[in-house]
Amino acid sequence: MASLYTARQPDGQGRIHYTDEEHGTWRILIARQLAALDGKACDEYQAGLARLDLPLDRIPQLGEINAALMPATGWSVAAVPALISFDHFFALLADRRFPVATFIRRRDELDYLQEPDIFHEIFGHCAMLTNPAFAHFTHLYGRLGLHASKEERVYLARLYWFTVEFGLLQGEEGLRIYGGGILSSIGETAYALSGKPELQPFDLLEILRTPYRIDIMQPTYFVLPRLDTLYGLEGQGIMAAVAEARRLGLRPPRFAPVAGKQAS
Repeated sequence: MASLYTARQPDGQGRIHYTDEEHGTWRILIARQLAALDGKACDEYQAGLARLDLPLDRIPQLGEINAALMPATGWSVAAVPALISFDHFFALLADRRFPVATFIRRRDELDYLQEPDIFHEIFGHCAMLTNPAFAHFTHLYGRLGLHASKEERVYLARLYWFTVEFGLLQGEEGLRIYGGGILSSIGETAYALSGKPELQPFDLLEILRTPYRIDIMQPTYFVLPRLDTLYGLEGQGIMAAVAEARRLGLRPPRFAPVAGKQAS
Protein backbone atom coordinates (compact mmCIF):
# COMPACT_ATOMS: atom_id res chain seq x y z
CA MET A 1 0.00 0.00 0.00
CA ALA A 2 1.11 3.60 -0.56
CA SER A 3 2.00 5.65 2.50
CA LEU A 4 -0.11 8.65 3.43
CA TYR A 5 2.86 10.17 5.26
CA THR A 6 6.23 11.58 4.26
CA ALA A 7 9.19 10.83 6.50
CA ARG A 8 11.27 13.74 7.76
CA GLN A 9 14.83 13.93 6.45
CA PRO A 10 17.76 14.76 8.77
CA ASP A 11 19.85 17.85 8.17
CA GLY A 12 23.62 17.87 7.63
CA GLN A 13 24.20 17.32 11.35
CA GLY A 14 21.82 14.37 11.46
CA ARG A 15 19.05 16.26 13.27
CA ILE A 16 15.42 16.05 12.24
CA HIS A 17 13.36 19.21 12.59
CA TYR A 18 9.75 18.74 13.65
CA THR A 19 7.00 21.32 13.96
CA ASP A 20 5.45 22.46 17.22
CA GLU A 21 2.31 20.58 16.18
CA GLU A 22 4.28 17.35 15.80
CA HIS A 23 6.02 17.78 19.15
CA GLY A 24 2.57 18.40 20.65
CA THR A 25 1.32 15.11 19.23
CA TRP A 26 4.26 13.31 20.86
CA ARG A 27 3.41 14.96 24.21
CA ILE A 28 -0.18 13.74 24.00
CA LEU A 29 0.77 10.21 22.97
CA ILE A 30 3.50 9.61 25.53
CA ALA A 31 1.60 11.10 28.46
CA ARG A 32 -1.51 9.02 27.96
CA GLN A 33 0.37 5.83 27.08
CA LEU A 34 2.60 6.01 30.15
CA ALA A 35 -0.54 6.28 32.27
CA ALA A 36 -2.25 3.43 30.40
CA LEU A 37 0.72 1.07 30.84
CA ASP A 38 0.94 1.42 34.62
CA GLY A 39 0.92 -2.12 36.02
CA LYS A 40 0.57 -3.65 32.54
CA ALA A 41 3.99 -3.43 30.87
CA CYS A 42 6.61 -6.05 31.70
CA ASP A 43 9.53 -5.21 34.00
CA GLU A 44 12.00 -5.53 31.13
CA TYR A 45 10.14 -2.86 29.16
CA GLN A 46 9.98 -0.55 32.15
CA ALA A 47 13.72 -0.96 32.73
CA GLY A 48 14.38 -0.21 29.06
CA LEU A 49 12.15 2.83 29.14
CA ALA A 50 14.07 4.17 32.12
CA ARG A 51 17.31 3.59 30.22
CA LEU A 52 16.04 5.44 27.15
CA ASP A 53 14.87 8.37 29.31
CA LEU A 54 12.57 9.59 26.54
CA PRO A 55 11.68 13.31 26.56
CA LEU A 56 8.07 14.02 27.46
CA ASP A 57 7.87 17.38 25.70
CA ARG A 58 9.33 16.66 22.24
CA ILE A 59 10.12 13.95 19.70
CA PRO A 60 13.58 12.56 20.50
CA GLN A 61 16.42 12.64 18.01
CA LEU A 62 17.59 9.25 16.76
CA GLY A 63 21.08 9.92 18.08
CA GLU A 64 19.66 10.09 21.60
CA ILE A 65 18.12 6.64 21.17
CA ASN A 66 21.38 5.23 19.82
CA ALA A 67 23.28 6.59 22.81
CA ALA A 68 21.13 4.37 25.05
CA LEU A 69 20.82 1.30 22.80
CA MET A 70 24.42 0.84 21.71
CA PRO A 71 25.95 0.37 25.18
CA ALA A 72 23.10 -1.94 26.21
CA THR A 73 22.92 -4.43 23.33
CA GLY A 74 24.86 -3.06 20.35
CA TRP A 75 21.69 -2.01 18.55
CA SER A 76 20.96 1.34 16.90
CA VAL A 77 18.06 2.85 15.00
CA ALA A 78 18.01 3.81 11.32
CA ALA A 79 15.84 6.50 9.73
CA VAL A 80 13.67 5.06 6.97
CA PRO A 81 10.80 6.21 4.75
CA ALA A 82 7.27 5.47 5.90
CA LEU A 83 7.28 2.08 4.15
CA ILE A 84 10.28 -0.10 3.22
CA SER A 85 10.72 -3.38 1.38
CA PHE A 86 11.02 -6.70 3.19
CA ASP A 87 14.60 -7.01 1.90
CA HIS A 88 15.51 -3.67 3.46
CA PHE A 89 13.68 -4.50 6.70
CA PHE A 90 15.41 -7.84 7.21
CA ALA A 91 18.81 -6.42 6.21
CA LEU A 92 18.54 -3.71 8.85
CA LEU A 93 17.58 -6.16 11.61
CA ALA A 94 20.38 -8.50 10.55
CA ASP A 95 22.75 -5.56 11.03
CA ARG A 96 21.26 -4.77 14.48
CA ARG A 97 19.65 -1.58 13.18
CA PHE A 98 15.99 -1.03 13.93
CA PRO A 99 14.04 0.88 11.25
CA VAL A 100 12.28 4.03 12.43
CA ALA A 101 9.96 5.94 10.12
CA THR A 102 10.66 9.60 10.91
CA PHE A 103 7.12 10.94 10.83
CA ILE A 104 4.46 11.17 13.52
CA ARG A 105 0.77 10.55 13.07
CA ARG A 106 -1.81 13.28 12.60
CA ARG A 107 -4.09 14.29 15.47
CA ASP A 108 -7.08 12.64 13.77
CA GLU A 109 -5.22 9.29 13.90
CA LEU A 110 -4.03 9.38 17.50
CA ASP A 111 -5.73 6.12 18.45
CA TYR A 112 -4.89 3.96 15.45
CA LEU A 113 -2.46 4.09 12.54
CA GLN A 114 -1.95 1.23 10.07
CA GLU A 115 1.63 2.16 9.20
CA PRO A 116 4.24 2.48 11.96
CA ASP A 117 5.28 6.00 12.95
CA ILE A 118 8.09 7.26 15.16
CA PHE A 119 6.01 6.97 18.32
CA HIS A 120 5.22 3.32 17.66
CA GLU A 121 8.82 2.48 16.76
CA ILE A 122 10.57 4.31 19.59
CA PHE A 123 8.07 4.10 22.44
CA GLY A 124 6.77 0.67 21.47
CA HIS A 125 9.94 -1.15 20.43
CA CYS A 126 13.18 0.54 21.41
CA ALA A 127 12.86 0.03 25.16
CA MET A 128 12.69 -3.74 24.62
CA LEU A 129 15.81 -3.60 22.44
CA THR A 130 17.83 -2.75 25.56
CA ASN A 131 17.06 -6.27 26.79
CA PRO A 132 19.68 -8.85 25.69
CA ALA A 133 17.22 -11.73 25.13
CA PHE A 134 14.83 -9.61 23.07
CA ALA A 135 17.69 -7.99 21.14
CA HIS A 136 19.20 -11.43 20.41
CA PHE A 137 15.89 -12.76 19.09
CA THR A 138 15.27 -9.71 16.89
CA HIS A 139 18.76 -10.02 15.38
CA LEU A 140 18.23 -13.74 14.75
CA TYR A 141 14.88 -12.98 13.14
CA GLY A 142 16.49 -10.47 10.77
CA ARG A 143 19.18 -12.94 9.71
CA LEU A 144 16.61 -15.66 9.06
CA GLY A 145 14.32 -13.36 7.10
CA LEU A 146 17.18 -12.01 5.00
CA HIS A 147 17.88 -15.49 3.59
CA ALA A 148 14.32 -16.84 3.58
CA SER A 149 12.23 -17.38 0.47
CA LYS A 150 9.16 -15.29 -0.26
CA GLU A 151 6.94 -18.16 0.93
CA GLU A 152 8.95 -18.65 4.13
CA ARG A 153 8.77 -14.95 4.92
CA VAL A 154 4.97 -15.12 5.03
CA TYR A 155 5.26 -17.59 7.92
CA LEU A 156 8.06 -15.67 9.61
CA ALA A 157 5.84 -12.59 9.56
CA ARG A 158 3.47 -14.38 11.97
CA LEU A 159 6.33 -15.04 14.37
CA TYR A 160 7.20 -11.33 14.42
CA TRP A 161 3.55 -10.37 14.79
CA PHE A 162 2.85 -12.58 17.80
CA THR A 163 6.12 -11.75 19.59
CA VAL A 164 7.76 -8.43 18.75
CA GLU A 165 4.47 -6.72 17.93
CA PHE A 166 1.79 -8.46 20.01
CA GLY A 167 3.55 -10.61 22.59
CA LEU A 168 2.46 -11.12 26.18
CA LEU A 169 4.63 -12.34 29.04
CA GLN A 170 3.82 -14.21 32.24
CA GLY A 171 5.52 -11.94 34.77
CA GLU A 172 6.06 -12.57 38.45
CA GLU A 173 3.04 -10.42 39.27
CA GLY A 174 0.81 -11.71 36.49
CA LEU A 175 0.29 -11.21 32.78
CA ARG A 176 2.35 -8.38 31.29
CA ILE A 177 2.90 -6.80 27.85
CA TYR A 178 6.14 -6.83 25.89
CA GLY A 179 4.92 -6.44 22.27
CA GLY A 180 5.39 -2.98 20.77
CA GLY A 181 2.11 -3.05 18.89
CA ILE A 182 0.30 -3.23 22.22
CA LEU A 183 2.65 -0.99 24.20
CA SER A 184 2.15 1.90 21.76
CA SER A 185 -1.64 1.49 21.36
CA ILE A 186 -4.10 2.97 23.86
CA GLY A 187 -6.88 0.64 22.74
CA GLU A 188 -4.86 -2.57 22.50
CA THR A 189 -3.25 -1.93 25.91
CA ALA A 190 -6.66 -2.01 27.57
CA TYR A 191 -7.98 -4.86 25.43
CA ALA A 192 -5.00 -7.25 25.69
CA LEU A 193 -5.37 -7.76 29.44
CA SER A 194 -9.16 -7.42 29.57
CA GLY A 195 -9.92 -11.17 29.56
CA LYS A 196 -11.67 -10.87 26.17
CA PRO A 197 -9.00 -12.30 23.82
CA GLU A 198 -7.94 -15.94 23.82
CA LEU A 199 -4.57 -16.51 25.50
CA GLN A 200 -2.40 -19.42 24.37
CA PRO A 201 0.95 -20.57 25.76
CA PHE A 202 3.90 -19.73 23.54
CA ASP A 203 4.16 -22.45 20.88
CA LEU A 204 6.33 -21.79 17.84
CA LEU A 205 4.45 -24.08 15.46
CA GLU A 206 1.04 -22.76 16.53
CA ILE A 207 2.22 -19.18 16.07
CA LEU A 208 3.41 -19.91 12.55
CA ARG A 209 0.04 -21.46 11.70
CA THR A 210 -2.14 -18.71 13.22
CA PRO A 211 -3.59 -16.12 10.81
CA TYR A 212 -3.87 -12.47 11.82
CA ARG A 213 -5.29 -9.19 10.57
CA ILE A 214 -3.51 -5.88 11.09
CA ASP A 215 -6.63 -3.72 11.36
CA ILE A 216 -8.46 -5.33 14.31
CA MET A 217 -7.87 -6.05 17.96
CA GLN A 218 -6.13 -9.40 18.10
CA PRO A 219 -8.48 -12.29 18.99
CA THR A 220 -5.49 -14.40 20.11
CA TYR A 221 -2.26 -13.64 21.98
CA PHE A 222 0.60 -16.01 22.76
CA VAL A 223 2.14 -15.83 26.24
CA LEU A 224 5.85 -16.34 26.87
CA PRO A 225 6.63 -18.01 30.22
CA ARG A 226 9.64 -15.67 30.58
CA LEU A 227 11.56 -13.41 28.23
CA ASP A 228 14.67 -15.59 28.33
CA THR A 229 12.64 -18.19 26.41
CA LEU A 230 13.60 -16.19 23.32
CA TYR A 231 17.22 -17.25 23.86
CA GLY A 232 16.16 -20.85 23.31
CA LEU A 233 14.91 -20.18 19.79
CA GLU A 234 17.61 -20.93 17.25
CA GLY A 235 17.59 -20.52 13.51
CA GLN A 236 17.57 -24.16 12.50
CA GLY A 237 14.63 -24.90 14.80
CA ILE A 238 12.64 -21.90 13.60
CA MET A 239 13.07 -22.74 9.91
CA ALA A 240 12.25 -26.40 10.55
CA ALA A 241 9.04 -25.23 12.21
CA VAL A 242 8.32 -23.00 9.21
CA ALA A 243 8.64 -26.03 6.92
CA GLU A 244 6.29 -28.03 9.17
CA ALA A 245 3.78 -25.17 9.32
CA ARG A 246 3.76 -24.95 5.54
CA ARG A 247 3.11 -28.69 5.36
CA LEU A 248 0.26 -28.59 7.89
CA GLY A 249 -1.33 -25.34 6.71
CA LEU A 250 -3.00 -22.52 8.62
CA ARG A 251 -5.48 -22.77 11.45
CA PRO A 252 -8.96 -21.43 10.69
CA PRO A 253 -8.98 -17.64 11.30
CA ARG A 254 -10.87 -16.39 14.37
CA PHE A 255 -12.03 -13.24 12.61
CA ALA A 256 -14.02 -12.19 9.58
CA PRO A 257 -11.92 -11.82 6.41
CA VAL A 258 -11.48 -8.47 4.70
CA ALA A 259 -13.56 -8.38 1.53
CA GLY A 260 -11.46 -9.59 -1.37
CA LYS A 261 -8.45 -10.48 0.78
CA GLN A 262 -7.14 -13.54 2.53
CA ALA A 263 -5.88 -13.63 6.10
CA SER A 264 -2.13 -13.32 6.59
